[in-house]
Amino acid sequence: MKQREIPCVLMRGGTSKGPYFNRKDLPEDLDQLSEVLIAAVGAGHSLNIDGIGGGSAVTTKVAMLSQSNDDWADIDYFFAQVSVDERRVDYSPTCGNILAGVGPAAIEMGLMPIMGETTAVKILSTNTGARVEAIIETPSNNEVAHVNYQGAASVNGVPGTAAPIVLNFKDVIGSKTGKLFPTGNAMDMIDGIELTCIDVAMPMVIGRATDFGITGYETREELDKNKKLFELFEPLRIKAGELMGLGDVGKSVVPKFGLLAPPKEGGAIAARYFMPWTAHPAFAVTGSICTGSCLLASNTVAEGLAVTPNENPAKIKIEHPTGSIDVIFDYGIDKHGFELHSAGLLRTSRKLFDGKVCIPAYI
Repeated sequence: MKQREIPCVLMRGGTSKGPYFNRKDLPEDLDQLSEVLIAAVGAGHSLNIDGIGGGSAVTTKVAMLSQSNDDWADIDYFFAQVSVDERRVDYSPTCGNILAGVGPAAIEMGLMPIMGETTAVKILSTNTGARVEAIIETPSNNEVAHVNYQGAASVNGVPGTAAPIVLNFKDVIGSKTGKLFPTGNAMDMIDGIELTCIDVAMPMVIGRATDFGITGYETREELDKNKKLFELFEPLRIKAGELMGLGDVGKSVVPKFGLLAPPKEGGAIAARYFMPWTAHPAFAVTGSICTGSCLLASNTVAEGLAVTPNENPAKIKIEHPTGSIDVIFDYGIDKHGFELHSAGLLRTSRKLFDGKVCIPAYI
């Protein structure tokens, strides 16, 4: 029986990679959609040997794009985190690294026209409601205008250099819960450990590395081998998820987990980010916005650890296992607390493949 063929563009976005689909080419029903994405990625095998996934949580991500009906946005971005070892798909989070490829992919797929030497694509993250403007280089150079992928911008965790993509995030406080601090507290004591439960771009549970028996400067490989660490924080993450109003998060990748330590390389903080059952090889874009907000807000677990600049907008450098990530925060603090006006990052992306992914005909 002939297989089903679905058009897609395989893109690297930031430090992640995955297929970008036109939403209209996929089932509307989420259960059917999950079966399609599981087959496409090859979920359920550590190497994703029967699909196009790469055997890591950062290479089993999926973006689904459509032209937006929103008054502000050009493109709707629907994200799916497909599991590596299990046949499971989570639609609750979003991904800022994959988002870096949304603008280029939308242009490549004919969903967004080129507007000049640079093209601003207004993106609505339908998973969280976040609004993001992506600025993409689209020169003509005496040729047909096109997305430029070649340039001098570098992203720690990605080899080489590429054209810069500027992402400006708006409306990201309370992405899933509607609140900066979903529990009502800047810091909670859960099972004797102080944690900050915070929701900016991505719900996170953030603690101090030393409270979990690590330095906070470990490599990704060292963290992934530390099974006791995961056994310690996973029950806390589940309890925090309930306190944050997210329900039973035992099988959900949200909230993510982060651990902080004083900076060592001139940054604002050293941090390790968990996805949550493995350590991130670098740092998530949405996680960096949430972590930076934790540093700038008052009375969180970051107090006494972070070195934040006395300026606004503030450049927050987060040190991670493969380097650092910078986020520019335009924010305010008043009687109502921390308020984020916008957060800006520089990412890169590259088109890797354009064609059709095949899935078994019975799906």
